[in-house]
Amino acid sequence: MAESEIFVSLTSKLPELEASIGSVLRGKAEVVRLSLVCLLARGHLLIEDVPGVGKTTLAHALSRSVNCGFQRVQCTSDMLPGDILGVTIYNAKTGAFEFKPGPVFTNFLLADEINRATPKTQSALLEVMNERQISIDGRTLKMADPFLVIATQNPVEHHGTYPLPESQLDRFLMRLRIGYPDAASEREIVRNHRSGMEAAVSTVLSPDELIGLQGAVEEIRVDDALVDYMLAIVEATRRHESLSLGVSPRAAQSLYRAAQALAALEAREYVLPDDIKRLAGPVFAHRVVLHQRAALSARGGDAAERILDEILSRVEVPL
Repeated sequence: MAESEIFVSLTSKLPELEASIGSVLRGKAEVVRLSLVCLLARGHLLIEDVPGVGKTTLAHALSRSVNCGFQRVQCTSDMLPGDILGVTIYNAKTGAFEFKPGPVFTNFLLADEINRATPKTQSALLEVMNERQISIDGRTLKMADPFLVIATQNPVEHHGTYPLPESQLDRFLMRLRIGYPDAASEREIVRNHRSGMEAAVSTVLSPDELIGLQGAVEEIRVDDALVDYMLAIVEATRRHESLSLGVSPRAAQSLYRAAQALAALEAREYVLPDDIKRLAGPVFAHRVVLHQRAALSARGGDAAERILDEILSRVEVPL
């Protein structure tokens, strides 16, 4: 089979996958598409918004669309790292200590309201998100493949939240905000709402099919001029007068992989400049840190996105 035929075969289920998730998250086609970009790029997804707009619904729909293991953790201020990773307990019958795996040993881990957990508990996910393994009791344990952390969080100004540190934010490939639906979609949600709506999501992919798709995404062509374009945007975030912290090399890698995944979702075997411009905000905005003066003068929670839009308008687009 020719290389292009293999690509078409692997990506033929993507429209069905997108439609399945879109059936429960009404009127949010762009959010659905970007969440699938994150899935295909082997990245972790952070969904930030006010309560009740569908953060957990989207996370459930993503996990149900693939026939993989799924675990959900409801983060609270009294949660301990062992509640996520697992604990070693003494077995009186055998006279030995036994490790009891935590919910992290799955394919899809939903950390609901992650910023309600304390920093100590949040840090339990740092190693597993970066290296897909945990080190515990002198042992290193690998995660299953595929492995994806989907975290939801409320805006930091809400009561009882602990802001995620920069090192953890950098491990999320993308941050999405769902927002309120338009009037027509909200009318449909109100009329057709039923408990457990996300359970109606159909399983579209097997684990092997998802792994095959992720491998195909890595073969999407990215021209050298586009790599230079990405790096020019990255460098501009490090020099911008309103930012005290620009994006990291890990963020540049994330943008590269996300652009490949978006091209695959749009049935292309090559990346376009518009892919990079479209993804720069979701991939970079949660990673940059505003100078104190810029943060104080910022209105609303999208100051980082506005700065990135300004940077994109300045950086020359390759022909």
